[in-house]
Amino acid sequence: MKENQTQIGTAIKSNSIVTQVVNQITDAIINGTLKPGGKLPTEPELCETFQVGRNSVREAIKILEAYGVVYIKRPEGTFVNDSYNQKMLDPMLYGILLQKDFTQNIIQLRKVLDIGILHTILPTITPEECMEIRKAFEDLKVAASFDNNCQKLMEADMAFHLAITRSSHNELLLSMYSYVDRITIPSRLQAITSIINKGESDHFIRLHQMMLNMVEQKETTVVEKIINEHYVYWKRTI
Repeated sequence: MKENQTQIGTAIKSNSIVTQVVNQITDAIINGTLKPGGKLPTEPELCETFQVGRNSVREAIKILEAYGVVYIKRPEGTFVNDSYNQKMLDPMLYGILLQKDFTQNIIQLRKVLDIGILHTILPTITPEECMEIRKAFEDLKVAASFDNNCQKLMEADMAFHLAITRSSHNELLLSMYSYVDRITIPSRLQAITSIINKGESDHFIRLHQMMLNMVEQKETTVVEKIINEHYVYWKRTI
């Protein structure tokens, strides 16, 4: 082992000292050197490992704590989080919002998620899970019957797609999907307003009926076709 090198990192030679400390601790978690639930080295040990000052280490730990990666348990020390925390996705959310082609990129991301989720759930989806999705579809039809209530229709649309995603039984996937839903609200509301104003609610419901039929019949061969048709209204608004 080289001088100034330990199992979790090496001496840092960079102007972005705090960022480098964050990256090296994160890398140690990714490669398994630091385990979920495991205790980080003490502050003096981290200072020695990275050859940086105490303030830089403290700032890095604050950042990791804010991201939900570690937690501080006084007086025991700092530990790697051993459970998923939604705030771990916050940096990704902000990064997406700052992109130049934000709307187009988020539509593409949402489409990839929709297609991937459907291919994941269709082989194993149960009648009970199909029933939950059908219930969400019936709620969507009721929402579409209200005159010019764009907000209610959008919320019902979101609930329908979340019912599909919940069938994956994957909490990380559900959280990511929920985050994407959250940041697409303005453009989706705009699309649904256009659907209502143009008198296209019936076709909007038929697209969801097609998706429901595909899920109930486990038709994996038509996933991409149905999803592409489903995105017509949203793409039209950008």
